[in-house]
Amino acid sequence: MLPTLNGRIQTRVLVLLVVGGLWTLVISPLVGQPYAVTYVVLLAVIVLGVGWELLYHLIQQFRWEKDWPTLFGLLTAINEGALLWLLISLHAVPGLPREVPFGAFLGQFLTTWIIVWIVVNGPMRVPFVHWRFRGGRLI
Repeated sequence: MLPTLNGRIQTRVLVLLVVGGLWTLVISPLVGQPYAVTYVVLLAVIVLGVGWELLYHLIQQFRWEKDWPTLFGLLTAINEGALLWLLISLHAVPGLPREVPFGAFLGQFLTTWIIVWIVVNGPMRVPFVHWRFRGGRLI
């Protein structure tokens, strides 16, 4: 079964909140940023991610399978990260200081993205056995 739009949004939000939230707790001191900054970035990833899912759903309608390979899910970090960095650079993300170091952003964003991608494509399938049969919906 292919993940539905609703299932992809639920999965994205839940995994970013839980796994991304725990990882942000660990990575914040390593990238040298206060928790307030890194959690605002994580929240921005979640909010923008819902919009991205709507766009991805539209694009997938033009594909024969109405889905795309797992690797595309990893590569979408490029466009999502670029847009978020652009918004941060334009000071369009409320709650962030005027200057957020690019290295700190990149360190948090990429490691969070990779960890979340690995969890969704591997370990998450163990506790949520019926997840794929419900189109990715968790509730």
